[in-house]
Amino acid sequence: MRIPVLSFLITVLIAASAMASPEFWRHEWSQTNFEKSSVPNWVEILSGGPPKDGIPALSDPTFVRASGKTGIDPTEPVITLELGGQARAYPIRYLTWHEIVNDVVGGVPVAVTFCPLCNSALTFDRRVNGRVLSFGVSGKLRNSDMIMYDRETESWWQQAIGEAIVGDLTGAELDTLPSWMESWAEFVARHPEGFVMAEPGYNRDYGRNPYQGYDSSTRPFLYSGEMPPHGIDALARVVRVGDRAWPMERLARAGEVREAGVVISWRAGQASALDTAQIGRGRDVGSIRVRDGQGRDLPHDVMFAFAYHAFWPDGDWMLGN
Repeated sequence: MRIPVLSFLITVLIAASAMASPEFWRHEWSQTNFEKSSVPNWVEILSGGPPKDGIPALSDPTFVRASGKTGIDPTEPVITLELGGQARAYPIRYLTWHEIVNDVVGGVPVAVTFCPLCNSALTFDRRVNGRVLSFGVSGKLRNSDMIMYDRETESWWQQAIGEAIVGDLTGAELDTLPSWMESWAEFVARHPEGFVMAEPGYNRDYGRNPYQGYDSSTRPFLYSGEMPPHGIDALARVVRVGDRAWPMERLARAGEVREAGVVISWRAGQASALDTAQIGRGRDVGSIRVRDGQGRDLPHDVMFAFAYHAFWPDGDWMLGN
C-alpha cells in the first residue's frame, strides 16, 4: 500500500517532534553542551534521515588542473572561490553527496558548503577566536537547512546563517567569504590554469541528482514554517545579500541590477543541480555575480525563497516595483 505523501510527511513530523529533545540526542552527541542554545524550541530541529556523519564531509581534498579535467558537463554548477591569488572550483556533483569541504586556500582555512534542500552554497572562514574548526554534517535540519557541527566542541551551526545555535560556541559567527555558483564552462574559460577538486574516493554516483525534481516541488522537505510573501513560490530562487533578497526571475529579465549599493549580474548557462536525474541536463537557471560599486565580489547566497523568509522574516524583498 502506498502512503500518500502528505500523510507520510505528517507522520514524520509527529515522530520527529516527539524526539526533538537533547535527551534523545545525548548518546550520539555526548560532547555537545545542550545547556547553551539560541534555538527557541527544540521542535524546530528535525532529523533529515542520515545520522551524524552519515553524509561524510570532506577534508583536505586533492585538486587537478581545470584544463585537464574531464567528465564534468559544461553546464554543471561549481562553487568558485578566488582567494589569495588562487582559483578553485568545487563541483556540485561532489558537494551534493558530501555537503561540506574543509580546505585551505591561499593560507585561509575554509569550509565550502552546499545544502541541497535550500540550494544554499556558502563559503566560510573556519577560524573562530583564533581557533581553526573542522566541520561535519550533523544529519539534523532546521527550516530544512543543514545543521553543521564542529569536531572540536561538537557545537551545532546553522549553515544558512553561519552561526552556532547549540553548544559551547552558541552565538559565534563565521565570516562568510565571497564565492559563487557558475557553470563549469565559465570557470574553465576564465581560469584554464585554475584548479578543480578531484573526484572523492567514495562509492557515490557522482553526477546523479538524488533530489530529482525537487526545485519544481510546491513545498520544501520537512518544512512547516510560513511560506514566502508576495506570491513568490517557496522553491523559487532568490539572491540574498545581507538581509535583502532579489528574486532570480527579476534578475534574469533585467540582466543586471544596480541598487542598495550592489551590482548583481545574471547570465545564462548554468544547469539546476536539483532538476533532472543527471545534474548536467538540468534546466538553465543562470549564473549570478554580486559585486560592490568598485567591482569587488561580495558574499551572497542563491537560496530558495522559503529559506530566506524563514531565517530573515523581516528582510527586504527587492521586487523592483
